[in-house]
Amino acid sequence: MYVGALELDVLLGDVHSLKEKRSVVRPVVAELRKRFEVAVSEAGHLDLHRRSLIGVAAVAADSEHVREVLAACERLVAGRPELELLSARTRLVGPEDD
Repeated sequence: MYVGALELDVLLGDVHSLKEKRSVVRPVVAELRKRFEVAVSEAGHLDLHRRSLIGVAAVAADSEHVREVLAACERLVAGRPELELLSARTRLVGPEDD
């Protein structure tokens, strides 16, 4: 079993409140969850209205599949015009990491 985690640090466009932030971040989180069947959450920068840290997790029997899914998630977020992807960090844990 392989577990992959992806941290996406994003800058939001014309957002002036936490309420507006939610209206931008929630659809992205929902789309990632629905399209790729991954666990997703806003996991950081919760008190900043123009920044968000989106966490994505995937589990599979094959490490390459986990990498592909997380890379596709990163591409989706990078392609959203209302967001600027500042950084992406991927971690993979497998059976050899015991």
